[in-house]
Amino acid sequence: MKNSELQDLFVEYYPALKSFAVRYVGAAEVAEDLVQDVFLRLWEKTNPLQGVRDVSAYLYQMVRFRAIDYLRSEKTKEQTVRKYIAGLAEEEEEAPEEPSRFEAWLEKHLGSEKAASFFVTLAVVLGAAFSVLLFFVLPTFLTGGLLYFFPGFPLWGRNLIEGILKVVIFVGYLMFCSRLKDIRRTFSYHGAEHKAIFCYEKGLPLTVENVRAQPMHHPRCGTSFLFVVIFVSILFSSVFFAFFQFTNVWLRTLVHLLLLPAVVSVTYEINRYMGGHDNFLTRICTAPGLWLQNWTTFEPDDSMIEVGIAALKAVIPEEKGKDRW
Repeated sequence: MKNSELQDLFVEYYPALKSFAVRYVGAAEVAEDLVQDVFLRLWEKTNPLQGVRDVSAYLYQMVRFRAIDYLRSEKTKEQTVRKYIAGLAEEEEEAPEEPSRFEAWLEKHLGSEKAASFFVTLAVVLGAAFSVLLFFVLPTFLTGGLLYFFPGFPLWGRNLIEGILKVVIFVGYLMFCSRLKDIRRTFSYHGAEHKAIFCYEKGLPLTVENVRAQPMHHPRCGTSFLFVVIFVSILFSSVFFAFFQFTNVWLRTLVHLLLLPAVVSVTYEINRYMGGHDNFLTRICTAPGLWLQNWTTFEPDDSMIEVGIAALKAVIPEEKGKDRW
């Protein structure tokens, strides 16, 4: 469609579409913006009305959808403001809690900013330590019991069971977390993040309408990355222990920890390659990670999508091409 034809449609339908939009949003200025936005999106497309039989019905439908999106957005904003005001009122009514002795000691010796930084660092260290203990150390100790009860158990069998345990613990952990109410809500924001990234990578405008239509499961997700980390660690340890047949639990645990930097580095390169290519092999390799995202991503509402869009916009590089994989 030529621009002149689109301009003719604008002149012909604009007054009626504006009146139609006013019925939904109530304000003439807002209705004008919504109708103009519809035509702007049509103008940005190469063949916007290709395959459309009834142009009039299509335009009215587009305006209706935009009006509904606007009303949803306004309702979400209103609810957010109300919750914020209610929260402020509750905070004013509640008496401030006195800091604990430990918090007071940190405030005195480190200051508020350094104390906050200390707690953030501590949380990161504890989280990383917990992951290593759960997914690497625990399977090693559990399979170590095999040699106690079955001294003649082959080492290759121990490596196999240790790998299976890692996968089972990881999947079980994800399934358990996904059933927690607060974590499930967090995973909905995770889904909004994926949708926003898909929308950006397709070159579409970052609007709630466009983002909502995108898929939730992304091949470069952290869930997929962690799964590949476990899989690569199984390969590394199987090869290593095939040549160096250590049976001591503590020594095997130390080897797993020493191999971890190499495992993570190789996994990063694999994930980078998978994210930049789309073929039969990469689709097979990313399938398990995408399947696991059934427990780490959930459908977001429009307010969550708005958060995902805002978060993505904050990290988009100013120079084009800097974010290419």
